[in-house]
Amino acid sequence: MTKSLTILGLESSCDDTAAAILRQTGSDAPEILASVVYGQTELHAPYGGVVPEIAARAHAEKLDLSVEEALSSANVSLADIDAIAVTSGPGLIGGVLSAVMCAKGLSAGLNIPLVGVNHLAGHALTPRLTDQVSFPYLMLLVSGGHCQFLIAHDPEKFSRLGGTIDDAPGEAFDKTARLLGLPQPGGPSVQKEAENGNPKAHRFPRPLLDRPGCDMSFSGLKTALLRARDAIISDKGGLTVQDRSDLCASFQAAVVDVLAEKTRRALEIYMAENPPTPLLAVAGGVAANTAIRARLETVCADRGVTFTAPPLTLCTDNAAMIAFAGLERFKSGARDDMSLSARPRWPLDQSAPALLGSGKKGAKA
Repeated sequence: MTKSLTILGLESSCDDTAAAILRQTGSDAPEILASVVYGQTELHAPYGGVVPEIAARAHAEKLDLSVEEALSSANVSLADIDAIAVTSGPGLIGGVLSAVMCAKGLSAGLNIPLVGVNHLAGHALTPRLTDQVSFPYLMLLVSGGHCQFLIAHDPEKFSRLGGTIDDAPGEAFDKTARLLGLPQPGGPSVQKEAENGNPKAHRFPRPLLDRPGCDMSFSGLKTALLRARDAIISDKGGLTVQDRSDLCASFQAAVVDVLAEKTRRALEIYMAENPPTPLLAVAGGVAANTAIRARLETVCADRGVTFTAPPLTLCTDNAAMIAFAGLERFKSGARDDMSLSARPRWPLDQSAPALLGSGKKGAKA
């Protein structure tokens, strides 16, 4: 009889409490039996962004419920679980700690293995879960808190080619939405407004395009939008609906241009390694942006590189990706014990220079 592995995944690194059940039988593609996500948008809406303390308390309240719902949806019991995979960093420390402690309790109570997972690896390995892509592939991880180009060599080896030196694109979208009075999360709100706007109405900067390499910057772009907004308000006494749409469209166009050019550069470095089946994958919450996806597809088509992106439900934070990353580590023999700690910072490429500097808790990215 072919052996199957059933993994329970837990994720709570930011403002989504998630649990998932993943099963792999033999060499077959893994199957997501259940994926449950409890969002916190309404809790944080009055504050214009995620409040860490509120997020941590919500995770503590919802983790057990998410596990129960995932088990019920998958029609399995805790006795059927072979291992538990949990995000142990990076992220908001209170949230990460919530899932780590929950996972430890389940591991000890069920006497089954525990596997800590890097949240970024969960995103970076998602194309292998959804499309069974082969190593090495180029990954653009673009989310609310992170933006970096990585060459994925194996489940635990990643080479970073570049990343953001300040705000991540998702953070810039959120701040833009806040400046324009749009609801959070900012990405979907700005994209929707941009659909009715003129992307050439404002000539916003394309930061770092005049410098070599794959590093990016989005903080100045957000500041440029702030100044453009204030100039319109000063001139007209307020913003019209069309003004807001034009600002969103122009901002989004600038982000798309930066990501497209930096992707071209990253592809050049990646292709120099002569990968047998060249492929660019994009993952993370901002990967749900249709304008960004469309431009990246064009960049790949120009170079004859395959493009792939996960389904939208697996772009944002979820526990299925954590279960899969944990499955990959589990099969390689990785195990953690009760000393597993929650980590606010945890770069995927430990050998690369820190993008944002280091502190007592280590490199930020």
